[in-house]
Amino acid sequence: MNSVWELETFYRKRDIIIVGSGLTGLWTAISIKEKYPEKSILIIERNSVPLGASTRNAGFACFGSLTEIIADSEKMGWGKTLELVKMRFDGLQKIQHYFKNSEIDFELSGGYEILNNDQPLLKIDEVNEKLKPITGIAKTYSLQQQKIKEFGLGKSEFLIENPCEGSLHSGKLLHKLLEKCQELKVEFLFGTEVENIIEKPDEIEVQLSENLSIKSYQIIHCTNAFSSKFLEKENIIPARGQILLTEPIENLKLKGTFHYDEGFYYFRNFGNRILLGGGRNQDFKTEETTDFETTEFLQDHLENFLKEVILPNHHFKISLRWSGIMAMGSEKTPIVKQLSDRQFCAVRLSGMGVALAPKIGEIVAEMI
Repeated sequence: MNSVWELETFYRKRDIIIVGSGLTGLWTAISIKEKYPEKSILIIERNSVPLGASTRNAGFACFGSLTEIIADSEKMGWGKTLELVKMRFDGLQKIQHYFKNSEIDFELSGGYEILNNDQPLLKIDEVNEKLKPITGIAKTYSLQQQKIKEFGLGKSEFLIENPCEGSLHSGKLLHKLLEKCQELKVEFLFGTEVENIIEKPDEIEVQLSENLSIKSYQIIHCTNAFSSKFLEKENIIPARGQILLTEPIENLKLKGTFHYDEGFYYFRNFGNRILLGGGRNQDFKTEETTDFETTEFLQDHLENFLKEVILPNHHFKISLRWSGIMAMGSEKTPIVKQLSDRQFCAVRLSGMGVALAPKIGEIVAEMI
């Protein structure tokens, strides 16, 4: 049994419990504390560090590529597409407002997309016109053929640049967010799994084990792809993103963040190394999982892509391989809503959590 000391401190009743200490959980806690400083908030995280997609991503400060925005507009209409673009744009601005670039290795080095046919170029003017009110730039996307050679991407037909995208160090960003939460007196329980949630008319009981539970007035689920048990009615499909990182490469020309094939492939320089991820469209079914593994099939496929497209004339060695788990659905819009009298959720960020989470936190703070 627990002592009175524990029960009256660590396990005491809180105003709000947030499940999940990834980017969404942390930004949500910060937004609520800034709006309601007097509310007590406890974040419960089942791992010893935030996992999922937050510390296991490719470190893109994602804005979105041209073909992706065209595809989204065809699938869900311009209204929802532009709303999402604005949210990502504002989210990236907010990150830069809260933290110095040097603290999180934030570099607005530009985002590029490799195209091997000219179809999307027919729509570039229309897309730029639509994005102008959001980015304040006449041409958010522009053709930059001279950079193909500059970056050593000889086998690519077209290269499109957008200045709104950059890269950052995901681990350092989470570190900074944890510091900010502690400054605001947000409390944490790491290495703790939520077994069950019982909603009563006047409170929520969060069961951590058979004889230990914590009560709160409200609970917010920020577990992205890992919410299945409590969010079974929602359309959430886990999507594993596999990644590899090379050893340092001499005279590396590549600089910036790059997308290929509607964003299914993404790569960037990490200093003088190449970080490459994606390719799950080669094996969708296997990658619909919450297992943090890498597969031989996809890793070989990525290595081949590295050889053929990114580093055609270089010798390289792989130093690290890992995977992160994103959450997808029938469309790209995140699920941010009230589930019942006392339960809320902010999940399904479609691989865009770095940019979306700062704004999603504000939306949740308005809701509660």
